[in-house]
This record gives sequence, C-alpha cells and structure tokens, in this order.
Amino acid sequence: MINFMNVKTQIKAIALMSLCLLCTIGHAQESNNNKKLWAKSILNKKAPKLEVEQWLSDAPDTEGKFVLIDFWATWCGPCRRVIPELNEWHKKYGDKLAIIGVSDEAASVVQNAKEIKIDYYSAVDTKGKLKKELEVQGIPHCILLDPDGIVRWEGFPTLEDHELTETVLTNVIKKYSKK
Repeated sequence: MINFMNVKTQIKAIALMSLCLLCTIGHAQESNNNKKLWAKSILNKKAPKLEVEQWLSDAPDTEGKFVLIDFWATWCGPCRRVIPELNEWHKKYGDKLAIIGVSDEAASVVQNAKEIKIDYYSAVDTKGKLKKELEVQGIPHCILLDPDGIVRWEGFPTLEDHELTETVLTNVIKKYSKK
C-alpha cells in the first residue's frame, strides 16, 4: 500500500529545494553581473564632451583619434599597476590614440606623486563631473572611444577575463578605424 502522506511530503521537500536552488542561482548571477560592471553601460553610445577641471599636461588633440580615458587615483594600487602599460601604448599608438588619465584628486597631489611616471595626457577633475556623467562607480575604470566619440570598450582594465589588453585595443582600433 502506498503511503500518500510520505509522497506529499517528498513532493513538498523537492519543490522547496528547487525554489531554494533557483534563488541561489539568481543571486549568484546578479552578484557576478555587479562585479563585472563598474559603470552604467554606455557601450556603443556617444560619450559626453571631454571636459576636465585642469590639464596637468598639454590638452590632447583628439581630432580623428581613438581616446582612452583612464579614471584613476594616486592611492589606488590597481590604478598604478596599469600606468606602465598605458605609457607603452602611448609611445606605440600615440599617432592614432590619445590616452588621458583623469584623477579626482587635487592637482598638487597628482603632481607631488613623484614615484608615478605618466607619459600620456593627464588631468584632474576634483568635482568628478566627467566621472558622474559616465556614471563610473569605481577605479581604475577605462573607457575607449572611437574617433567619432562612440564608446567601444569600457570597464575595469585588469578584471580577469575582461581585461583591456593590447589585443583588445588593437582589435578595436582595426574594427573602428576610418578607411
């Protein structure tokens, strides 16, 4: 004889476990998405006009060039680790790529950080106007624009499996260069 009470209890237990599993998977997916996105996604959209509070270098001529904006700070270890590679790219791709480091710190703080050597364009934006317009939430955060000002890559430049590598950079330049 089949005990229907046990069957009902087993079905309820299976249903409850399934519900718990679905909730766990949904939460894990949401957490992963939040970790990968440090700004409102503006991919393939026109970026706002590049306005900063003060240039610490000459202002770049961005006409007809790709523009890589690096939001950073002197106290940020991951930001500082990206700088040597950006210096290399500035030397290698400077004719078609303007790299701009934007810090929200005071100009004196950036200028007095003697151990940090930046060869590319540098600016400060202590009010974080550009950062707010792009809804950047964390640093380092890079945004790569094509010559028309369209965002072609954005994100945390050293995030595993989402890095801004030289291969990514050259692929974007090849794909969106004007013929």
